[in-house]
Amino acid sequence: MRPLLRIPRPLRRLFRAAALPFALGAPLCAFQQSPAPPLPDVPTLIQQVRDHQRQMESVQENYTFHEVDVSQELNKNGSVKKTESEEYEIFFVNTHEVHRLIKRDGKPLDPDQEKKEQDRVTKYVEKAQQTPPGQAPNGEIVISVGRILAMAKVSSPRREMLDGRSTIAFDFVGDPHAKARNIAEEAARHTSGTFWIDEQDRQVRRLVAHLTDNVHGGFGLFSLNKGSNLTFDQKLVNNELWLPTSANLNIVAHAVGIFAFRADVQVTDNDYKKFHAEAQQQPGATVVPASPPVH
Repeated sequence: MRPLLRIPRPLRRLFRAAALPFALGAPLCAFQQSPAPPLPDVPTLIQQVRDHQRQMESVQENYTFHEVDVSQELNKNGSVKKTESEEYEIFFVNTHEVHRLIKRDGKPLDPDQEKKEQDRVTKYVEKAQQTPPGQAPNGEIVISVGRILAMAKVSSPRREMLDGRSTIAFDFVGDPHAKARNIAEEAARHTSGTFWIDEQDRQVRRLVAHLTDNVHGGFGLFSLNKGSNLTFDQKLVNNELWLPTSANLNIVAHAVGIFAFRADVQVTDNDYKKFHAEAQQQPGATVVPASPPVH
């Protein structure tokens, strides 16, 4: 188990989403522009996003990619107190994400560390194979984008262009009366922000979220504080699958014996590779850097 001051992995991965795209539509005539179609019904759009998350399961297990997490612990004045980094290989088993640590602070694991990590991953994969989709193999605290959307009240739908693609943007606030099953969902009830949904593929393109109230967990021993925020981006890879490209978390937390804990966590995902029937990996699409967050 990680030390208390390390950012818990579940906090980094609360809003993961990926799914299959629909076929590309016909281009508009260069000289004739049709009136913009009416905005889709937002509840229907949200249901389509949730449905597409389930559709992607047969495709995502063909992919692996790398993730680099850089955590900066901050002093009260915002200066950097300590920086740590971890690099993971990520793949999917029975819809579950599996993370294999390959570097810590830029250095490959030594043989003993690598053996321990491989043993851990092997045991996790065995549990993942036996754990139904939607449940956590080791009881991790996770929450899907679909669950976040289901717990949200939305407003102000509008069209916005991101990277040349039309998105449906809408603001949201967590429903304080929604039933929360864990601390992650409790945080979702006290979150506000904006979703950008790719209009063609019905996938979450971007999420910006802010915690509007303190959220307590661990029998009151830990709290995630108002002002913590998240920006998450994902893009289409190989014209086949939406996968994450980056996330940034600004975390303010309290724990017993600690006045305050502040950290910035930057997550970068890249080096997508696809498995083929002959069990070889081929380079996947190189995704361009994520656009700056939209406020």
